[in-house]
Amino acid sequence: MRFDVPENVAGPADSWWSKAVVYQIYPRSFADSNADGIGDLQGITERLDYLSELGVDVLWLSPVYPSPHDDNGYDISDYQDIDPLFGTLADFDRLLDSVHERGMKLVMDLVVNHTSDEHPWFTASRDGGPGGPKRDWYIWRPAREGMEPGTAGAEPNNWESWFSGPAWTYDIAGGEYYLHTFSRKQPDLNWDNPDVRQAVYAMMRWWLDRGVDGFRMDVINLISKDPALPDGIVAEGARYGDGSPHYVCGPRIHDYLAEMHREVFAGHPRRLLTVGEMPGVTVEEAKLFTDPARRELDMVFQFEHVGLDQGPGGKFDVRPMKLTDLKASLGRWQTGLGETGWNSLYWNNHDQPRVVSRFGDDSPSYRYRSAKLLATVLHLHRGTPYVYQGEELAMANAPFAVIDDFRDIESLNHHRDQLALGADEQQVLDGLRHRSRDNARTPMQWDATEHAGFTAGTPWIAVNPDHTEVNAKAQLADPDSVFHYYRRLIALRHTEPALTHGDFHMLHPDHEQLYAFTRHDADRGTELLVLANFSDTDLTVDLPDGWEHSETLIANVPATASLTTPHTLQPWEARVHRRRTTR
Repeated sequence: MRFDVPENVAGPADSWWSKAVVYQIYPRSFADSNADGIGDLQGITERLDYLSELGVDVLWLSPVYPSPHDDNGYDISDYQDIDPLFGTLADFDRLLDSVHERGMKLVMDLVVNHTSDEHPWFTASRDGGPGGPKRDWYIWRPAREGMEPGTAGAEPNNWESWFSGPAWTYDIAGGEYYLHTFSRKQPDLNWDNPDVRQAVYAMMRWWLDRGVDGFRMDVINLISKDPALPDGIVAEGARYGDGSPHYVCGPRIHDYLAEMHREVFAGHPRRLLTVGEMPGVTVEEAKLFTDPARRELDMVFQFEHVGLDQGPGGKFDVRPMKLTDLKASLGRWQTGLGETGWNSLYWNNHDQPRVVSRFGDDSPSYRYRSAKLLATVLHLHRGTPYVYQGEELAMANAPFAVIDDFRDIESLNHHRDQLALGADEQQVLDGLRHRSRDNARTPMQWDATEHAGFTAGTPWIAVNPDHTEVNAKAQLADPDSVFHYYRRLIALRHTEPALTHGDFHMLHPDHEQLYAFTRHDADRGTELLVLANFSDTDLTVDLPDGWEHSETLIANVPATASLTTPHTLQPWEARVHRRRTTR
């Protein structure tokens, strides 16, 4: 294995995952081995040498469980099997063994805020009616008092689904509504029912017994709802209320996660990883979730920095991102979890557009350089970096032209609802082109052939046409490529203690072009300086004293042996320097 750290560690910086880099695989779009146009487990297994060469330590698989795929697998109908689209349990076991043989770990996606409406738990809950034995496994409520069930406005409360429309669906047979904070085919589990929790814990132990190394927990901070289910505030111009104050980090969330740790992870002989995806989580809440003494989670995904380029209309209301806002947000999380807890570091995932198009410059002039800059800034922060498939190649947003090019339920629902409200279709499509989750889900670009080496069949979603230039085969052959730059950054994470143990200090927080900070490891007498020019023009900056004779660790342009002050950074230049300090 890559790391050998004792179990009785003092804190997050001493844990094996503090030096690790995680690589997220979206299996549907990674590699197709059987020419059906959909990626699969065998395809992943065949590409493990590529991931090993990149140097990553942990693979995180988005869901591969049986599913109707209303939300591309995040609507699970069986937690303890593999969807035939992706293969079999035997294929999974071979993948897991092959991952471990290469010294890597594998983390599964855990989706337990909700199931599919085709899961046997839900069918029993629905078909058994109000008095059925599994009725209380989900959240059922009668119509609003005095209103006709099934009519507009009769829902138990006014909450809006995250995927548009009301968060309740009426079941005629049972005469009640069920709650779904996402798609109507994703009913929310009732975590207040101890039988539900024990069933989830038993399923988690089943996967750990199979050999997986932990879980990434989907929207895990939404599992505890205010039992009163009160109405949410209706914003001006909105049709529904915002229910999130009543279920984001709800009243029993810490109880449930502490119980999960006791029931599933405590005393386990292997070194497992737990990371919770937590929309709306605050720094103060994250400190509680990731405090080792509380035994809840190892780290969380927060969403603050990926909401900075959104207007009041939400994620599809695109606004320019201000660098000062980005620095303030990430700096606040670095400081807030600096003494207690741990950060997950990411730009991209299956729910976010491509970062080189979002925060970088995907023009031919600066695409690769800005991709390297973004990687440098992220990986030099304190926390565990996550690389999303294709990020290491500078994959960019896709040129979606019409609504039929999209596949994502969130995008399709948004388009439908906005047009029903009279919105201009071209404006709606423009928002989707910038922010749709489908930007992250176009197939992995392996080579310059017709379907980018992803499949010998017809891909489930179109390949980005720029794959003829941007692909893994070309970058593996180019020592100056984005891929090989990521390799060097990941190697630096493994070998430089200041990246795990050093404190974080932001420099020039009010500068709109310069992202600069230091990482100081006082115990080991090492300090790192990170400089990044987030612009397409030269930038002259004054440096802190004492860096003139420092060592260049990594840079995305040919670097001089030493720094001078003032120093001029080229467009989208990033560089990292190291110096020794007095202990």
